[in-house]
Amino acid sequence: MRRKVIFTGIFLLFFIHLFSQGKEILIYHPIQTDKSGKIIPWYDENPGKSYDHVINLVWNFWDHMRQDMNGLPYYMNHQVWNANFNDPRGIGGDQFAMALSSWGLYYPYSGNERVKVNMSFIADYYLTHGLSPADARWPDIPFPYNTYIYSGCYDGDMRNGKDIAQPDKAGSFGLELIHLYKMSSAYNVGENMLYLDAAVKIANTLAEHMKEGNLNYSPLPYKVNVFTGETVLLRFHDFTGTWIDSAGYSSNWAPTLQLFLDLIDLKAGKTDNYKSGFNTLLNWMKVYPLKENKWGPFFEDVDWWSETQINAMTFARFIMKHQEYFPDWKNDVQKIILWSHKNFANDKWGKYGVIVTNEQTVYQQPGNSHSSRQAADELLYESLTGDSSMYENAVRELNWTTYMVDFDGKNRYPGDEPWLTDGYGDYVRHFLRAMDAVPLLTPPDEDHILASTSVIQQADYEGHLKKYFGLNFENVDSSKVRLFYRTFDSMGIEKIKLKKKPSSVLLENKPITENKAGEGYEWKPMIGGGLLIIRRENGRKVILLK
Repeated sequence: MRRKVIFTGIFLLFFIHLFSQGKEILIYHPIQTDKSGKIIPWYDENPGKSYDHVINLVWNFWDHMRQDMNGLPYYMNHQVWNANFNDPRGIGGDQFAMALSSWGLYYPYSGNERVKVNMSFIADYYLTHGLSPADARWPDIPFPYNTYIYSGCYDGDMRNGKDIAQPDKAGSFGLELIHLYKMSSAYNVGENMLYLDAAVKIANTLAEHMKEGNLNYSPLPYKVNVFTGETVLLRFHDFTGTWIDSAGYSSNWAPTLQLFLDLIDLKAGKTDNYKSGFNTLLNWMKVYPLKENKWGPFFEDVDWWSETQINAMTFARFIMKHQEYFPDWKNDVQKIILWSHKNFANDKWGKYGVIVTNEQTVYQQPGNSHSSRQAADELLYESLTGDSSMYENAVRELNWTTYMVDFDGKNRYPGDEPWLTDGYGDYVRHFLRAMDAVPLLTPPDEDHILASTSVIQQADYEGHLKKYFGLNFENVDSSKVRLFYRTFDSMGIEKIKLKKKPSSVLLENKPITENKAGEGYEWKPMIGGGLLIIRRENGRKVILLK
């Protein structure tokens, strides 16, 4: 992710250039272009086919990654993939929350039950091997690093050592636990309550330590010793030549804000504390990061001050998803996007019609995760406002990021290593969010759930799970089932890309009508099929018939 790596192998690069008949190589693949010379994906000129292909490759690589020396999957011990030897570093700070975030979107898109199993494994293991003690000053929050790499335990911070946690990463993991609780609440009742209970404990700790904050200190610190409560020194050299403490500041609080909102909605935990914490955190975000464009650090392996694109654009997405809190939300989001362009735009591939996105101010390296995030968030802005000025570059930026993925699914960006954060958990979700914003970017002639306002508990394409799980479609012939899905909430909206309009849509086994208002469904024809929008007002189980 962050450190420049000096690569040799000039002869090999020369050979590859000859083999590709003069086409420039972008990591793994010769750059492909359209008739106007603009970059298109390496796999297929159709973006949807290519995006689908690369995220499937990435998932399969993760799913079949080799076991490490302590019997755990390699990604449970390390943040960087190496095929020939074990990388000496432990996990990335947000590695598990990122994975859960992507797989939580990928499961309904794919219907692959192995995805849910992997999510449960990651959460179960982290919860039993990575939390601060219940009697600590900051109890029940996850540590972001395994200081003893093969211990199977997480107990500190990569740079600052044992007993140090990052509260913002605790918030993002807590949010993913809520999603997993909702996903598994139809079965494994005891286990899914453990997820909710753990999320409540994380939220309790964060809410309890909330302060007002100011220009130099966020309401919650970036790094803290869970036993002493002291923040950890980061270095920041200002223009006067003075070194000052900056470990008390981060703006990566959008996941924590959402954690509080979700628990309030569930009426779980100390909801009054969450409301107070939400208000304190949101007001501070508006007054300081948003107003001053001071977004601050995120990454676990940087021990000095750095402005990061991930903090800024994650909050931009939060604004777009919660416009009710931001009266001037369009200008707020535009301001963040312009700041990101000013600080992180990279025109190295400008001759191919694309500007990509660098990672952070202390490491100006173009990234697969950061470019795909920038693209997905700009496409969301376009879908909400009709402002298409950023559309073409956003799609080409996604096209560019497909070149980061090799034929076997390993994933890295130029001049760096295959990070199991950037290339996996912080990669797949952005393609799926882009497809949600612009359904034309989905693979044609395929069926995929793109989005739901609820959590999808089960997604069964073509009724294939019936023989494994004995799903009961009651009076419906399973051979006629095109798609069955079940949600956590009884009210919600789903967007589903289909290759063909269904003959009927059933909610709780009763047909609903085609209409544009109220409970029912809407069909929007498009190339390679159409978009089905389902609005549920009182039901969780939906069946689409062939």
